[in-house]
Amino acid sequence: MKRQFNDNAFTGLEAAIVLIAFIVVAAVFSYVVLGAGFFTTQKSQEVVHTGVSQASSSMEIVGYVYGIGDKTNQQLTSIKFAVANTAGGTAIDIKQMVITYVDEDHHDVLQYQSNATSTLGTGNWTVTARYNSDDSAADMLLEPGEQFELQVAVPNPGVNKAFSVNLQPAAGAVFPIHKTVPPAVEPYNLLP
Repeated sequence: MKRQFNDNAFTGLEAAIVLIAFIVVAAVFSYVVLGAGFFTTQKSQEVVHTGVSQASSSMEIVGYVYGIGDKTNQQLTSIKFAVANTAGGTAIDIKQMVITYVDEDHHDVLQYQSNATSTLGTGNWTVTARYNSDDSAADMLLEPGEQFELQVAVPNPGVNKAFSVNLQPAAGAVFPIHKTVPPAVEPYNLLP
């Protein structure tokens, strides 16, 4: 007599092994997917924070912009204005700031002049006063609550001439100042 074996049967042990294999594969796959998602979320958050810190300007003009003029030649020689940090802004190293002057005839990068007591030459800029600042004269870090008065020597724009002075901190967006020379230049002019 010949024995017959039934190979069609699927035992409970084999079913348990297959089920455990599926669960293990699914767990590994979900761990990989979640890990990639967390990594992507973290990188996206870093990009957003970096973008916000670089795109927003961290300084503002406080008060008015004044033009110091040569009444005889009817030209501006320099402009004066005060800058401060915006609300929530970070400290700015003023000496690292790049200031450019632009009009229809010029596009100049102005140089920082540390000695404010000497005559300010054309193409230079300096800090003439510091308000609410630390006592140290060497501290040129514009911190929240402080104001620095800047004087920027401009290349003698004449009456009714439009110009821009762009302030570029080491980190952050450019802060443009667009002004026009008044029709009659006095020794001190309010530039609207």
